[in-house]
Amino acid sequence: MTIIETSAKTATVSESGTEVFIPLNKLKKSPRNARKIPHSEAIIEAYAASIAAKGILQNLVVEPELDGEGTETGFYFVSIGEGRRLAQLLRVKRKQIKKTEPIRCVIDIVNDAHEISLDENITREAMHPADQFEAFRELHCERGWGAEEIAARFGITAHVVRQRLRLGAVSPKLMQVYRDGDLTLDQLIAFGLTDDHARQEQVFENLNYNREPYIIRRELTRTHVAATDRRANFIGAEAYVEAGGTILRDLFTEDRGGFYEDAALLDQLVIGKLQSIAETVREAEGWKWADVHIDYPHANGLRRTYPQPAELLEEDEAAYAAASDAFNRLTEEWDNAEELPDDVDQRFGELEGEIERIDALRHAYVPDDIARGGVFVVLSHDGTARIERGFIRAEDEQPELEAKTQSEGEGYSINGDGEITEAGTGSDPDDGSDEEAEDDGKPLSDLLVRDLTAHRTLGLRLALGEQPDIAVIAVTHTLAAQTFYQGAEAHCLEIRPTSTYLAGHAAGIEDTAAGKALADRHSGWATDMPRDVADLWGFIASLDHASVMALFAHCASLTVNAVKLPWERKPRAHEAAERLAAAVALDMTAHWTPTVRTYLGRVTKAHILDVVREAVSEEAVDRLSALKKQPMAEAAEPLLAGTGWLPAVLRTQEPPAFVERQDAGGRDARSADVAELEPETAQPEPANSALAESSALAEEGEPFNVAAE
Repeated sequence: MTIIETSAKTATVSESGTEVFIPLNKLKKSPRNARKIPHSEAIIEAYAASIAAKGILQNLVVEPELDGEGTETGFYFVSIGEGRRLAQLLRVKRKQIKKTEPIRCVIDIVNDAHEISLDENITREAMHPADQFEAFRELHCERGWGAEEIAARFGITAHVVRQRLRLGAVSPKLMQVYRDGDLTLDQLIAFGLTDDHARQEQVFENLNYNREPYIIRRELTRTHVAATDRRANFIGAEAYVEAGGTILRDLFTEDRGGFYEDAALLDQLVIGKLQSIAETVREAEGWKWADVHIDYPHANGLRRTYPQPAELLEEDEAAYAAASDAFNRLTEEWDNAEELPDDVDQRFGELEGEIERIDALRHAYVPDDIARGGVFVVLSHDGTARIERGFIRAEDEQPELEAKTQSEGEGYSINGDGEITEAGTGSDPDDGSDEEAEDDGKPLSDLLVRDLTAHRTLGLRLALGEQPDIAVIAVTHTLAAQTFYQGAEAHCLEIRPTSTYLAGHAAGIEDTAAGKALADRHSGWATDMPRDVADLWGFIASLDHASVMALFAHCASLTVNAVKLPWERKPRAHEAAERLAAAVALDMTAHWTPTVRTYLGRVTKAHILDVVREAVSEEAVDRLSALKKQPMAEAAEPLLAGTGWLPAVLRTQEPPAFVERQDAGGRDARSADVAELEPETAQPEPANSALAESSALAEEGEPFNVAAE
């Protein structure tokens, strides 16, 4: 085959099939090219990089340009290879070659230019992606080329090369499954999260019918720690890597910083950093001990003390007054300003900080509590250190000044006749053991004391039931004694409040606005409590009625448990929770919003779309429906903000309307029933109004629940 070089002078007669070198500036785009949509910039970049590294691997096919008389003009139309021509022009623009660079071409004046350009674009089969991934991997492993070098030779980004290298590192077993069509590309990409073949194959074998990519990623990272985890936020990626840890990055999705592979190392670093903080607090404040935990030790069993009111020093009082006056003057001066100058805004911040600092001095821990007590330093949900002060260990408790009388602890019960009977003992009340107490100077026998105090208990029960105001104080005292005084048996009502640890069911709930509000309310009451539980009754009795009810409500609120557990069957308890929510007009929109973390990232795509459909619109659903799970959840979050949408389990049902039953004369139905009875047949109304109402309902044939005695 004849090769004619025409770099400076073109051939005057073109022969079909001739291979020639034609100057780049003599080549033109063929008007008969079947491709109308131009090549993308990315593919032109790829062509240019490939040609620069390896030269033009495939000849251009051209036909000579003819003038009106059919004479060749010296220019050629490119029928096949327009992309390569554009790539060379790009290299000219970048000063990599000259515009007269000779381009190897094949002249074709036999075939139709339009047909062969169409044939070139459709009669071919793309390489299977698996072959492509493994080929890139081979270049990396066998030739030692890095991602940047490979990217430069193929005109793609280094990130794309890293993605293909990661996929090329997938287990050969899974790669064959992908070639066979039993894995989708998205699923293979999910397996590419790690290069641990054994782990990949293990997860693949354990997959059931649901092979969603997000499930594969979740299983692969089950033993890892997400970079968004509070422990990772607390330590930071740099410190973790410096300590020898590795971070697994997902090259195909937004992984929010990746996954920390060594959870044990991360926990070790967290404990070490918390210990450093704890030691600093202990030395600065003088506590006897400081203990650290990643999670708050709710079952610590320790008594807790709280700051007590303290008098300010004269200089602090003066500083507080000066700061308050300056703050008030500044407020009056800039009250109508729409925007504060930087220096004024800074001054406001300084004054607020000074006022808060002095306010904090109004309550302080008793020095003796500090000398005997300690602090817990734990990790908050947001990845910051949280310091809980004022805990007293059992060995550090002060001995009681007065000896306590120990009782046998035997119980008793009341039978159907109202008689008191002892439980747990077979002794006869008349066995004569009381005779020992007849000797002068000897106390009453234990048996007689039990007998007498049983009668006293019965009297207290009868009297307390007739004095509601005192009953409220007694119940409040019982609840408060067990809520604020650890291990103090200072109450005589057998009421045992329990409080479910909510953080065990919802991570980070204590750091929400509602959780902090409850903690602040509890801390406020704890500060007001007398130091000695023996003074608690007098403290509660001295409160006004509104304050007693507020304390009662707080203690009662801590015992609420509306958590639904899958293994529990408590329908009546959940019904009661619904009634309570309706009674207090609970509005969960004030305490909870649907976000990726709280809801959207934990439900299926179908659930997300249903939520958006209900709260926003069908059009919004159409915009989200094509997205994958994580992007869909992230896109749905701002759409739902401010809509007030709640899942059904958080919605408060409207309370049923109460309908007062009346007779034809407009009187209360229960009263009417009694009035119609003959005097000799009328039954006396029960003293307890609740029993009276139940009796009336029973007479009318309406069902009601009877509590077991």
